[in-house]
Amino acid sequence: MNSKEMAQKSIFYSYTKNINGFAAHLEEEVANQIAKHPEVVTVLESKMLKLHTTRSWDFMDLERDGQILPDSIWKHGKFGQDVIIANLDSGVWPESMSFTDEGMSEVPKRWKGSCPDSAKYGVPCNKKLIGAKFFNQDMLLTNPGAVDGNWTRDTEGHGTHTLSTAGGRFVPRANLFGYANGTAKGGAPGARVAAYKVCWAGECAAADVLAGFEAAIHDGSDVISVSFGQDAPLADASTFLQEPVTLGSLHAAAHGAAVVCSAGNAGPYDDTVVNAAPWVTTVAASTVDRDFPNDVTLGNSARMKGMSLDSSTLRANTLYPVVEARRAGRANASAYDAATCAAGTLDPAKVKGKIVVCVRGGQVSRVAKGVEVRSAGGVGMILANDRMDGDDIVADPHVLPATMITYTEAVSLYSYMSSTPNPVANISPSKTEVGVKNSPSVAAFSSRGPSGTLPYVLKPDIAAPGVDILAAFTEYVGPAEVTSDARRSDYAILSGTSMACPHVSGVMALLRAARPEWSPAAMRSAVMTTARTQDNTGAPMRDHDGTEATAFAHGAGNVHPNRAVDPGLVYDAGPDDYYTFLCAMGFATGDVTRLSAGKFTCPARPAAMEDLNYPSIVVPALRGTQTVTRRLKNVGRPAQYRASWRPPFGIAMDVEPKLLDFAKPGEEKEFKVTVTSNKDKLGMGYAFGRLVWSDGTHYVRSPVVVNALA
Repeated sequence: MNSKEMAQKSIFYSYTKNINGFAAHLEEEVANQIAKHPEVVTVLESKMLKLHTTRSWDFMDLERDGQILPDSIWKHGKFGQDVIIANLDSGVWPESMSFTDEGMSEVPKRWKGSCPDSAKYGVPCNKKLIGAKFFNQDMLLTNPGAVDGNWTRDTEGHGTHTLSTAGGRFVPRANLFGYANGTAKGGAPGARVAAYKVCWAGECAAADVLAGFEAAIHDGSDVISVSFGQDAPLADASTFLQEPVTLGSLHAAAHGAAVVCSAGNAGPYDDTVVNAAPWVTTVAASTVDRDFPNDVTLGNSARMKGMSLDSSTLRANTLYPVVEARRAGRANASAYDAATCAAGTLDPAKVKGKIVVCVRGGQVSRVAKGVEVRSAGGVGMILANDRMDGDDIVADPHVLPATMITYTEAVSLYSYMSSTPNPVANISPSKTEVGVKNSPSVAAFSSRGPSGTLPYVLKPDIAAPGVDILAAFTEYVGPAEVTSDARRSDYAILSGTSMACPHVSGVMALLRAARPEWSPAAMRSAVMTTARTQDNTGAPMRDHDGTEATAFAHGAGNVHPNRAVDPGLVYDAGPDDYYTFLCAMGFATGDVTRLSAGKFTCPARPAAMEDLNYPSIVVPALRGTQTVTRRLKNVGRPAQYRASWRPPFGIAMDVEPKLLDFAKPGEEKEFKVTVTSNKDKLGMGYAFGRLVWSDGTHYVRSPVVVNALA
């Protein structure tokens, strides 16, 4: 066989529509040879990306008590009518009522997509769900056991949940086992939606992801929603373009599609945010004002509050024996595995008829711990946080009566159990509680900045509801997402930045309908500069531990969609700005020219990365004094805007000019921000301030983040 035939056999994707490249199964030596070719921009190794796994629209003021408000973005954006949302995820369950096309007009003629599934249970198109394609060639090479069929049908639930959150229809009487009962709503219920299945068994192979991006761009998508990413940030900025979401989203941005990505679920630690490219909108997860509390009553009459979505209950007036899992393990199980209730570790003789206390963590999902307790004969589970998890608790659809308690409550529980030879307890049924104070706050799991890969750009950009979100689900598996769960529900409650991302995707679709002339960057700017940084008590938005949240946790703040329709001014940017940014990063001129399909050449002296026209300002390594430049575009009426600011602690800050006079819509004005370090405040790390431009009606807010080194 000659080399040409070998090459043809190795190739399993040819990217020819928007992304100029191919995917092939190659030996490392061959890949290295290709990487050295002068016409090759980048060679990326296929790696697995991970999925980042109602009340929220009411909480964001699109409606109140079921009534759509006069200034709602739903009205301004015509519910997203005929905007097309693409979802790269685990597929779709097409039978869900969230995707019914009743009353919808014909599919827009500009749409080039289709539903080519030929499998017996493939996904058919209608006038709502207008596209469904699957991509699994890379996964078949790297992990063939993960591929459940050549179809776009969602067998996991993640893709159905995220797509319906972004663009699902209004569905009354939606709930999970009676919890969160009400009308399920997508952000842009009038939008058309398309599912691109690039994720299989919770993982998404790089070449499949790029194929999904290329198809979504070619088919004519306006918004592309991506609720997955790498486990950790890239260690080296030189490998920036070797990451599939970064590369695929750059091509999408160049073709005018807005890409929205989840920030990752590796919080609350710093420098964990992923999907940090400046041409995507990166979304953190926040809470809404709804909880699902229940109580644990101890034998000494003490009560502690927990959280759960269990579908079964214990006898109300009975106290059951309680045992710590670490003391109830099988002889061959380690104390740690038993404590975390790993599969096959609990001894039925020590557990039967008892409530078992399992420790959160380990390589065991929260719901799977309950499965192990039930399998061993336990009647209930108390899932206890350890010191690291603190007071962050999550409601899960457990398979037995259960609750999750904070570390503080866990310490009290252990104290009680050690005080008596026969500890007993009961777990009450859960209930739905709304109006919870100090909401929103940032979820503990939500990944934080700064971006170690790109410290010159603030990430995440924005926070949105991502905790206990009710949305459509697959009927292929139960809502606990474990094989032993025989329960089925049309709707499920999930948490993650995966759930936050499609909220912003829906808002982007509404903005595209309301302001079709805006670029994706203008839409992101409108979302960021109108965000809220206060909770429902008027206090600053909190982090998971009760401290004031910073821009590294929530970006510009929590999304406030109604304000975004009329931001007054926007920080606009386009493909040339992003190519210039890559030049400033040090990428070769020839590579950037090829990325732009020959439309761009690096300037001799590209603008500094800090000068990218972004709605936030970051100076990651201030030495003395530095000046950054921004430009604002008027998207409202003629007006004068005056600057005010609160400098980061230990930093002197000035803005010039302090007054911008806009005579007409579309006019752009430049300004400069100068920051100077205070010699007495060096070495204190990042400090946070803000800049506001206002005409008395609009308030265009930007976070300002500075790290003074000298």
